[in-house]
Amino acid sequence: MPTWAAAIVLGVGVLVLAQALAGVARGAPEVHRPGAVATAAPINTTFPGLTTFRGNASRSYYGEGPVPSDPVERWVYPAGGAKMCAMSAETQTGPKKLWCGTGWTGQPNVVPWKHGMQVRVGAFDDRYHFLDAGTGTQQLPDLQTGDLAKGSATTDADGFPLYYAGSRDNQLRVIAMDRSKPTVLWQVDAHTSVPQPLWNDDWDGAPLQIGDYLLEGGENSWFYVIRLHRGYGADGLVRVDPKIVATVPGWDSKLLGDIHDPPPQPDVSIENSVAFRDGIVYFANSGGLVQGWDIADLLNGGTTPPKRVFRFWTGDDTDASVVIDEDGFLYVASEYQRFNARSQTIGQLMKLDPRRDDPLVWSIHAPEIGFEGAGGSWSTPAIYGDYVYFTTAAGRVLEVERSSGRIVWELQIGAPSIASPVVVDGTLLQGDCSGHLYAWDVSDPTAPPPLRWKLDLGDCIESTPAVWHGWLYVGTREGFLYGLADAGTPPPSP
Repeated sequence: MPTWAAAIVLGVGVLVLAQALAGVARGAPEVHRPGAVATAAPINTTFPGLTTFRGNASRSYYGEGPVPSDPVERWVYPAGGAKMCAMSAETQTGPKKLWCGTGWTGQPNVVPWKHGMQVRVGAFDDRYHFLDAGTGTQQLPDLQTGDLAKGSATTDADGFPLYYAGSRDNQLRVIAMDRSKPTVLWQVDAHTSVPQPLWNDDWDGAPLQIGDYLLEGGENSWFYVIRLHRGYGADGLVRVDPKIVATVPGWDSKLLGDIHDPPPQPDVSIENSVAFRDGIVYFANSGGLVQGWDIADLLNGGTTPPKRVFRFWTGDDTDASVVIDEDGFLYVASEYQRFNARSQTIGQLMKLDPRRDDPLVWSIHAPEIGFEGAGGSWSTPAIYGDYVYFTTAAGRVLEVERSSGRIVWELQIGAPSIASPVVVDGTLLQGDCSGHLYAWDVSDPTAPPPLRWKLDLGDCIESTPAVWHGWLYVGTREGFLYGLADAGTPPPSP
């Protein structure tokens, strides 16, 4: 196993797991630095890095600065003109087309490996890649899947050398990282693991690992709670013995009646990365149903089935991940493609209070068409200080006051814009499908932000950038992954 993982597991042992299980009662704590805005902490508390999409259980951690001040392309993967591409069909019976690069959400993991950092990313060449963060060179053989590696994956936050990754080939995998090559220890099939799969078989969301449990929603429209039973064998290698302890249909009869999708396949898939706080897991689906399920007893080893404790209908497809702030409020971005009365009334960007009978605190309308004939947003909101940042498919970038829902300012970038905004150390990062990656200075949130820099990467940026110690990692649909940093910046360190 990697030396850092061995030190964590052997040196901290049971204490790590105890802390992880104790931590399920709350969301991520805030980090306070002198002279800086308080920001959420990563889910991984015993080693540095970005281990999952948006970094923690509340989906509100974006990496660690500094952010480059004048970045250049330090490396491109693959090198030599090759591209990460493969043929794939969007549905089981649909025609195949060429897919390249990394897509939505596509945020890499950046984690310790050997004496440096490793970038882990899935791509549209049906592979997961494991690269040196400073050079972009391959450190481990690719993990080959049967279809697109679409979305973001997760590195174990407790230090076990495990990687949790889904694919469009129906499979969600648990992968050992302490062998000579990434090795699948277990996998679950989207078709055969539930009694009534609906819509599709992709695994778009980044799994959320909480203690010894894996939480994941699938495009088969079901939510899973999986007990991993992590440990080590007599050979010193990591092992798992997973058991699915709960599956929950992400829809109900009222939703099906409200959306009026034609049978037998209503579109109620779960494409976002689930969020978690105080024993409750939150997710939304393509029918627009935002839900909270109490799984606290299960995560403590009990047998109490999940209980739904929150239900809110946005009216339209909600693929962006739910974001939870330090006070338990939810920030939700929804699409506008059903064009029904509910979505016209509610709007597309909203703050919800799951403790209230009427949870809508405020909302903002964003119906402008921007992607595949639809409006609204595919982008997961970003919290920074007293503000929340939204990006719409039509290219509106908004800073919104969290308490009131007041739009402080907005900018216009290229459309479509479905990558998620990232804010680190007072810098807002956002990509668009004109191929530009923008950086604005939001250190004074009361005024329109000056542009720090704009970088042209040549093709659509659907993926969310990862930030670590002066470096940025982001892919494009052209077929490449980029390591970006100021000239002379050393390789990132743990």
